[in-house]
Amino acid sequence: MMGEHLTEDLTETFTDDSHVTMKDYLASLRYAGMIQKSMLPLPALMTSLLREYFVSFMPRDFVSGDFYYVYRGRDFYCVAAGDCTGHGVPGSLLSIMGVSFLNEILQCQPSPRANRVLNLMREKVMSALHQTGVSGEQMDSIDMSLCIFTPGSYEMQFSGANRPLFIVRDGQLREIKADKMPIGPAPLVEEPFTNKIVSFDDDDMFYLFSDGFPDQFGGPLNKKFKYRQFRALLSEVAAYKPSRQKRVIELTFADWKGNHRQVDDVTVFGFKPKIII
Repeated sequence: MMGEHLTEDLTETFTDDSHVTMKDYLASLRYAGMIQKSMLPLPALMTSLLREYFVSFMPRDFVSGDFYYVYRGRDFYCVAAGDCTGHGVPGSLLSIMGVSFLNEILQCQPSPRANRVLNLMREKVMSALHQTGVSGEQMDSIDMSLCIFTPGSYEMQFSGANRPLFIVRDGQLREIKADKMPIGPAPLVEEPFTNKIVSFDDDDMFYLFSDGFPDQFGGPLNKKFKYRQFRALLSEVAAYKPSRQKRVIELTFADWKGNHRQVDDVTVFGFKPKIII
């Protein structure tokens, strides 16, 4: 059950004479999780922009460092998924910051470029966290995959910060690679994100995801699931209806994890974009 290991971690934190009990703390976390989920896109918005979709959103704790995002502008719409440093409370604070910054940027961009959105996101994240990129400071950051669609067009923009885009057509998976740097201080040299123009067809299935599923330990040898198996899984389920895709993905994750501890937040966001909205 989500939060079981968090309960174990907190057992020694509270004593009998604590003013705040573990029960109070867990109740607070549950309520924080409800607030965080209220910031995620509403089904009505997603249905208006996406022909089909599903979201497997499985926080490790009550709150999540992952988020998924949908935004409708005047002449475009944006679909994204983010994976913040850490999980639990620290990760959730970054995820709320990420959603807020995305809203702020896109509201001011009548015709946004995907890479420009990530460049502005990096500026805002580093400014908010007082990061300068010097050695020794906090390196909190956000990994993100972001797509911008123009209604009526079979071309879209993609930009990724450490998170790629997978597209499955007729059982064949195509990977649109991300830049190997986060939204935050770069490990080596800070460079602009790149903008990729991607053509697609009506029946292509898009997948945005965090690294929680491939990095999960489990199976008979307690190994990571890894990307090879994850790609194969998405290639297999892409032809299914969204509800069945979600069910198979979540059952596969549960079977692989077994009795092992969930190591990270997990998000898999699959969708087919609408051309006419």
